[in-house]
Amino acid sequence: MPIATVNPANGETLKTYEAMDEEELERRLQLAEATFRTYRTTAFADRARLLNRAADLLDEDRAEIARVMTTEMGKPVRQARAEAAKCAKAMRWYAEHAPELLADERPAESDVKDSGASHALVRYRPLGPVLAVMPWNFPLWQVVRFAAPALMAGNVGLLKHASNVPQTALYLEDLFHRAGFSEGCFQTLLIGSGAVDEILRDERIKAATLTGSEPAGRAVASTAGEMVKKTVLELGGSDPFVVMPSADVDRAAEVAVTARVQNNGQSCIAAKRFIVHSDVYDRFTERFTEGMKALKVGDPLDEETQVGPLASEQGRADLEELVDDARRGGATVLCGGERPDGPGWYYPPTVLAGLGREMRIHREEAFGPVATLYRAADLDEAVLIANDSPFGLSSNVWTREAAEVDRFVRDLEAGGVYVNGMTASHPAFPFGGVKRSGYGRELSGHGIREFCNITTVWHGA
Repeated sequence: MPIATVNPANGETLKTYEAMDEEELERRLQLAEATFRTYRTTAFADRARLLNRAADLLDEDRAEIARVMTTEMGKPVRQARAEAAKCAKAMRWYAEHAPELLADERPAESDVKDSGASHALVRYRPLGPVLAVMPWNFPLWQVVRFAAPALMAGNVGLLKHASNVPQTALYLEDLFHRAGFSEGCFQTLLIGSGAVDEILRDERIKAATLTGSEPAGRAVASTAGEMVKKTVLELGGSDPFVVMPSADVDRAAEVAVTARVQNNGQSCIAAKRFIVHSDVYDRFTERFTEGMKALKVGDPLDEETQVGPLASEQGRADLEELVDDARRGGATVLCGGERPDGPGWYYPPTVLAGLGREMRIHREEAFGPVATLYRAADLDEAVLIANDSPFGLSSNVWTREAAEVDRFVRDLEAGGVYVNGMTASHPAFPFGGVKRSGYGRELSGHGIREFCNITTVWHGA
């Protein structure tokens, strides 16, 4: 795949880039290793000052970088500006909270004495250069939620971004440099996916994080396992959105539309499977389908657009195959389901009902504005349908019954359970999944400690 900006609204190639040669890659790896030796000893206050400066610069650049993101991968420009603002917020959050999140831990005095020590502690130390392999769908946020905690922990980062968002990738490198971070603290590697394996095998790379597809995750995890290197993987999702009879059904249907089509439906944590109790199924389906039909699809640079094009022609083709397979299997198309005429990689908001387990869309992630509806007779069946997926990233539950909430929290196989609201990431809360959605956590204290050497320090009596 070429490293290029191709506008998904019209298919026009705007900029192309040459991949870095081996000499430049070697220079950057040497620089990362050398920079880490000194950066790891800097004080939290110095790191926080730099990260806060990066947040300020990002706020100043918000409108400009939002247009770049929209031009590169098609998200509505209002959502792109919100993404930039969210990144600045996360930078400031880690700048403020990193010292407490990585503070020395003191074991119980009784345990210290029992170990024969005069005193002991647990200290979090940085690992070294971390390789980040990041996707195009949230081209700023996916990177910042790795970079902010990694830099505050004293690590340095090397970014291999998706090949269709090179301008955003280069902007991130420039942003951190303008903020005052030395060149080796954060570097963008303009390389193809084929070069990742060799870089990950390099002894100077100490760990890796990947957000992306399941095949990409398997490849990185396999190499990292062979090299015995720590990894964090955030892969696909097919999140359930469960609606029970006690819920505010109208509100649930309204939120469900946003939950499905955020980022043009190209979000791992977007609700994708809507599991509705029989008692409220018809009402929810009517409201939800009306909401999907009413969405404005169009030019993502138009302030009024709610759904823009898919990021790539192949992505649209993959989505069409899933819908067509379901249709052939007997699914009912309640709205959408047909590629529109004209330029760009658009696909309409689509609702499918009457799904069967043999259909591909029941097992595979639909990465675009396509929703699947399921009818559940009771709570037990709702849980069974929700868990009948190879993925387990997050989940949404709508109910006013406390006992039902407890049951869903206990039994849903997911990294998050959001009650009476849609899944959203926040720097204070851990983010990640189970099953084929990956392992490890980003954000919160759990995220910043993923790439730390958790060190026991013991002093004899």
